[in-house]
Amino acid sequence: MDPAARADLSRTWAVVPIRGLDTAKTRLGEDLDPEERRSLVAELLRRTLVATRDARWIEGAIVVTMDPAAAGLARSHHAIGLVERAPGLNEAIEAARSLAVARGATAVVVLPADLPAAAPEPVDALVEQAAAVDAPDGLVALVTDRHGLGTNVLLLSPPTLIETAFGGSSRREHERRALAAAARYVELDSPLSLDVDTAADLVAAEAALGSLHG
Repeated sequence: MDPAARADLSRTWAVVPIRGLDTAKTRLGEDLDPEERRSLVAELLRRTLVATRDARWIEGAIVVTMDPAAAGLARSHHAIGLVERAPGLNEAIEAARSLAVARGATAVVVLPADLPAAAPEPVDALVEQAAAVDAPDGLVALVTDRHGLGTNVLLLSPPTLIETAFGGSSRREHERRALAAAARYVELDSPLSLDVDTAADLVAAEAALGSLHG
């Protein structure tokens, strides 16, 4: 066994990707006007930043974005705001992950900024569940979306264990990459399975959690 491959969640960093306050969640454009959509995006990011700031298991957070305003909001919540003009979501995550590794991360948890149930308690519960898994060859743990097809949260230890594959029906691809790396793969139950991509998602989230407009 390679000791460097063993899962270690003692220094877990959060990576929070968001395109921008005005450019995220464009699929809601037919249901929300631009001001309403920006308010929703800002509130979801705020919740995620509070969650990562106050969770006991999270040592630090990096918001990776194309938007200086989103980066500024990150810094106001004691997170790192990384403005990165990467060509895609997974490339942006890679830039933030590299920074987390440089800061000493032994694990990263990717928390996209569209999870309305984001709060310190579910984030801590998620990492605690992952920490209890015996993973001598590394750990890939995820929370699926409510349809069971996509990836809402992805935890990796060591942080560079696999390349991320966010986008579309990514759950199966993350599982495939974990198995190819001979790592332990687990799916975790969490309220973070709620996300907001469509009007139906927004209705489901607000039915469960109340208004998301700040």
